[in-house]
Amino acid sequence: MAKTPWAPGAPALAAAARAVEAVVFKGMSADAALAASAGCADRAPVQAITLGTLRWYLRLAPALESLLARPSGVPEAVRALLAVGAHQVEYSRNVPEITVHAAVDAARILGNARATGLTNAVLRKFVAGRPALLSRVDEDLAARTAHPPWLAQRICAAWCAAGVKVLEANNAHPPMTLRVDLSRSSRGGYVSLLAASSIDALEIQWSISAVTLTHPVAIGALPGFSEGTVSVQDAGAQIAASLLDARAGMRVLDACAAPGGKTGHLLELAGERIDLTALDADADRLGLVEQNLRRLRRTARLAVGDARDPSSFWDGRPFERILVDAPCSSTGVIRRHPDIKLLRRAADIPALAATQLAMLRSATTMLARGGRLVYATCSVLPEENEQVVAQLLAAEPGMASVAMPDTAALAPGALGRAVGVQLLPGAEAGTDGFYYACLEKTTAGS
Repeated sequence: MAKTPWAPGAPALAAAARAVEAVVFKGMSADAALAASAGCADRAPVQAITLGTLRWYLRLAPALESLLARPSGVPEAVRALLAVGAHQVEYSRNVPEITVHAAVDAARILGNARATGLTNAVLRKFVAGRPALLSRVDEDLAARTAHPPWLAQRICAAWCAAGVKVLEANNAHPPMTLRVDLSRSSRGGYVSLLAASSIDALEIQWSISAVTLTHPVAIGALPGFSEGTVSVQDAGAQIAASLLDARAGMRVLDACAAPGGKTGHLLELAGERIDLTALDADADRLGLVEQNLRRLRRTARLAVGDARDPSSFWDGRPFERILVDAPCSSTGVIRRHPDIKLLRRAADIPALAATQLAMLRSATTMLARGGRLVYATCSVLPEENEQVVAQLLAAEPGMASVAMPDTAALAPGALGRAVGVQLLPGAEAGTDGFYYACLEKTTAGS
């Protein structure tokens, strides 16, 4: 049997380093960066190492930089590899010395053979001195929780004592939560079906359709997934469809539909009895909605268009229900997408808020008198949430806030705001971070 030329684990470390480099230094999303490893045998460990390194990069990088005479002079691929190696030393159960050996070989795989000495020396110093190195880093809250300073400051300013819990929750591994199509299976019946497949799960008591798994499994292992009986969706995201309260015969617009999770849920609750238009500005992303609906065996009218410009898709007939699940900073789903901490910038927030307000104002022109509009984001920043809704209400006298369900009934730990409700990651409900507001058109408007 031929001897492998590399230390065990070295190829996975190299692939993870390439992905980390693409995110940190080239601004690529983690999903796009990991696409290169989609077909490789090490796909699962590469993904786990990459996401773990991105999750803790802003804590590990300062410690590593203190060990480099001139960090900017080190090739980006090597800096990424050092972070990957440090992550495995600090956050995995691997023997540190074995990780260092694999990282040295990974440098060769990356085409940086000249950096093997530096990789070995820096990681060995990190292994020996990491308690003191990380202790110094941890004196700063943002660095300790691996967040950019601007984001840590804004979260703590918005949520006071709860802000630190949000920062810590952003580094937790999220649960795998499912949405059961209650028109096809009872929730208890589906939990029994999971048990028959040796998958442990619990019903989430405050949600009618949510089930959370004790341990994540591959989607293909879920009974009934390919037939549309169940979908993967955070319990907090499942709130949107029930708030919209779409009923038989209504015209409904899902204004930012991709990838289609909420679109599918609306149809599951109302069946084929609603006239649903699923809109997205990106034709490729709208294709994801189509795929999702095909799996669910549901149908909707698909439209490519800009939600800020009704003339790009609207036929002029009012909608009784509109869901605006607006593009946002995604700061409520960092635990699922840790690359957000590295990609998002403070300067992004005003532009996002302007887009959100434009979408809401456009939606009001398409909303029927007496119709309901649900505004949703996966952000924890008030500038994208209640402040945007307050601006809309000030600018549109024909719109009014609708009373929301009691926060405890909506989700344990949900926070009532001046307008709408906020769910925070790490709160009692265990969901991602979401904001919801229900609005109604009280007059014909102008």
